[in-house]
Parts: sequence; structure tokens; C-alpha cells
Amino acid sequence: MVCPPISQRRHRRGSSAGLGIAAIAYVGVDYLRHLSPAWHERLQPALWVTLAIAAVIRVPFYKHWSLELKAAIPFIFSMLFMLSALLFEAISVRSVTAVLGLSWHKETPPLPDVGQWLLLALNEKLPQVVVDIMRARIIGLHHFLMLFIMLGFSVLFNSVEAPGLGLGARYMFTMGIGRLLRAIAFVSTILPSPRPWCASARFQVPSHPHPWAQKYYVPYAKDSSAIRHIINHDIAYAVTGEYGADFQPNWGSMNFLADFLRPTATEGSSPWYHLLKKAGGGCNDLIYSGHMLVAVLTAMAWTEAYGGFTSAIIWMFVAHSAQREIRERHHYSVDCLLAIYMGIFLWKMVGLFWPIKDSSRYKRLNKLEKIQSRLVQAAKDSDMDEVRELLKEVELSSQVRQESSSRALWLFSGATILFALVIVVLALTLTSDG
Repeated sequence: MVCPPISQRRHRRGSSAGLGIAAIAYVGVDYLRHLSPAWHERLQPALWVTLAIAAVIRVPFYKHWSLELKAAIPFIFSMLFMLSALLFEAISVRSVTAVLGLSWHKETPPLPDVGQWLLLALNEKLPQVVVDIMRARIIGLHHFLMLFIMLGFSVLFNSVEAPGLGLGARYMFTMGIGRLLRAIAFVSTILPSPRPWCASARFQVPSHPHPWAQKYYVPYAKDSSAIRHIINHDIAYAVTGEYGADFQPNWGSMNFLADFLRPTATEGSSPWYHLLKKAGGGCNDLIYSGHMLVAVLTAMAWTEAYGGFTSAIIWMFVAHSAQREIRERHHYSVDCLLAIYMGIFLWKMVGLFWPIKDSSRYKRLNKLEKIQSRLVQAAKDSDMDEVRELLKEVELSSQVRQESSSRALWLFSGATILFALVIVVLALTLTSDG
């Protein structure tokens, strides 16, 4: 990845410090809903109107519409990919909650979490004002999403490099990969919820486990001798219990989802997608945290595209959000740590393949700098053929790299989608056979 010169980035940030101020103002004004609802009702609309008017005024003077049009197609495909990943994730969220039944969620204690213990210990050691700040709901998921939207629109003010749609496409594509890998991770091993009451309060699924769990999990869950026996023989041998049959909805061609969503008679009269809307963030532990993935990707995009002191503040918001997720038992500590690792890793990895805006210009400049002495000598010798060959090398150096980056990106995205489809087909096949 080739970045613009440091002096150019400093000039751009210095001339557009308003983005950082607007971001801090947005978070601060929104937090007034907890401190002073009356002031919040006055200031929040005023802030949005001010930002909207400023953006509209800048639109006629924007000079990079051609770049935005070129980035529109990757943006649309990235959005479709992310929505597909979110659909797969929503089905998986409901499935891992439903497969073991509500009785398992009520009876299974949470896992021991050293991070939660540490925060409880700090509550006893730190000054109360610090503890209150750590507990405060300063920033949430919607804040991080809005901060990224502000970052994308800031191309109108030359705060970040155009195109804004290109930055948005990379963000959504990376998000789609992250959500897809997350769903595959938490489907692989079902972990008990840090909030044991959550499933019963939010989901209407059968209390008994799915036939698959009845055959492969329930008989061996608490009997160490049975676990040793199944390890030695590597085959399920216990007789399943006597449970009632699951309700079968009338969803037409989507009836296969009943094995994953397990609706009750009350919910089965609704379309299948209504159940997914109720799934939300799920109840049992979903390793790794989707909220933290969004936060880290926003912080990474902000740091790379804009930088400055505001990036440090956003990373502080990420840390604050992580400890709140753990403190309020929405996730275990490992979920937040893995989300931070994965967010940084995925952003950097996709950046290696993503066609960076204006990267060809910097590649040409770098190549020109390397052959400068040869070019000067050819000009002195009036060797125009040599000059043409050298300039051709400069042009090809950027084109080859750009084509290889685009090809690698599409191969990478195609492989990711194909892997996800294989997992889905395999799950459907095994469930229907069971």
C-alpha cells in the first residue's frame, strides 16, 4: 500500500481540523441524553442541521465526482456482500441459541472470566469518579457507525482523500469478511451466555434440544465415563431421550430454515425473517464481539485516512467500549480481545489487496525517482527511443501492480464467499440427514 507523502497528509489534516471537532461534538452532544435530556433535545437537531447544511454547501465545489463514480460499483458489491454476511450471521445467531433449547441456557453457568474479575477488583481500588466514567454509556455501536459515515462524507471538505465511496467499499467489504468469520467461529463451538436469563427473556424456542444435540451432545455432556467411551470408540452410542417433535411452520421454499431457527407455534405463523429481526445480538456467547469489530474497523479507518489527535480519542473510545462490554456481561473478555486482534488484522490484510485510491500516481513517482539519472542521461544523449522506453516502464509499473491488486482482491473475496457457501451447504446437508 502506497500512502501520500507525510507533508501532504499533514497539510490536509491541518486545513480540515473541523472533522475532529465535529466528531467530538457529535459524541459529546449525544451523551447529553444521559446528563441533560432537555439540552440534548435542543443541541442534537442543531448539530445535525449544521453538518447537513455544511455538506450541501460543499457539494457544488467537489472536484472528484469521477473518482466517486469509479468507486460506485465496488461500493455496491461490497454492500451486497456485507448484507449477505449479516443474513448468514443472523441465521447463525438464532440457530446457536435454539439448538440446545431454553433449558440448557437456564441451567448452564457462565464461564469464569478473569477480565470481569479484574474490573470488579478495580471498582474497589479506583476513585469513585473514575469508576463512574468507566461505567458511563459514553459511546455505543451506532456512534462508531456514524463516526465512519462522517469520515466518508469528509471528502467534501478535503479532510480525507477521495473517493469517499472507495473508503466505504473497503470498510463494508472488511466488515462482511469479519462478520462471516465471526459467524463461522461461534457456530463451531457453542458457549454459555454471560447472562443465563437472556435466552428465556428474548427467544421463544423449544425447551428441549434439537435432535442433533440429543444424539451427539446431551447423553455425554455430564458423564465423564460416557465422554471417555465416545473418545475411545469415536461414534455416538447412547440412546436419545424422549422429546416432543418440533413445530413445523409453513414457510414454503424456506422451510429448511425451521431446523436452524426452531420456531414455536406462536412464532411459526410469522414469516421466517421476522424471527431474524428479533435475534439481535443473540444471547449465548458469540465469539468474537461484533460490536467491538465495528468499533475497531472505524478506529482503523479513521487512523489511516485522517489520523491526528482524534484517532487517539477514538481508540480510547474503543477501549472504553470493550471494558463496558465485559463489565455489563454482554461478552467475555476473550471476545473483545479477539475482536480487536481480528479488526486490526482484517483491515491491514484487505488493505494489501485493495486498489488504493491514487496509488498509481505515487507508484509512478517512485519509479520515476529510481530511473531519474537514466532519464536525464538519455535526454542529454538525445536518445528519444530510450526516453520512450523509460517512460513506458514508469506507466507499466503502476498498471501491473494495480491489476494484480484488483485480481487478488476478487480472488480473495471469491474464495471467502465460496468457503462460506460450502459451510452453509454442509450444515444444511448434515442437519437434514440428522
